[in-house]
Amino acid sequence: MKILKITTLSTFLLCLTTVFAQSENIVGVAAGNDNFTTLVTAVKSADLVGTLSSEGPFTVFAPVNAAFDALPDGTVANLLKPANKATLTGILTYHVVAGKYMAGDVIKAIKGNNGMFNVKTVQGGTITLSLSGDKVMLKDAKGNMAEVVIADVAASNGVIHAINAVVMPN
Repeated sequence: MKILKITTLSTFLLCLTTVFAQSENIVGVAAGNDNFTTLVTAVKSADLVGTLSSEGPFTVFAPVNAAFDALPDGTVANLLKPANKATLTGILTYHVVAGKYMAGDVIKAIKGNNGMFNVKTVQGGTITLSLSGDKVMLKDAKGNMAEVVIADVAASNGVIHAINAVVMPN
């Protein structure tokens, strides 16, 4: 009987932890992850916290800090200036797709469309998704590539897929 109580309590705590972990929205999840500090700063500068905290669902292809660091010197600092808010907003919303698309959904869509799948972003542009081996790749409007390095980070209003480069709209 004691083992049953411990097992029941352990299962309850695991479920409770999962519920609390998924109660964070996309902004909360990103803010709680040290890999996304630059992204969170940019989202705040662009006044997108409210949007990305809304019901959604959203799929966010989120550049990690190293992706922002790889941009030419001064790019991030320049984008964070109030005068460049519209440009920053356009870049950030280019990383967001309406709907929740887990990695399995993305891979299925790519395979079901002759190896490439175009997705419309919230910004209005298109990102082309493809596979390189077992890695999901993104091709932006300028022909630059990014790789999904962490998939399926769950949030209450969607999912985050971390990418290793900042993709750019036209």
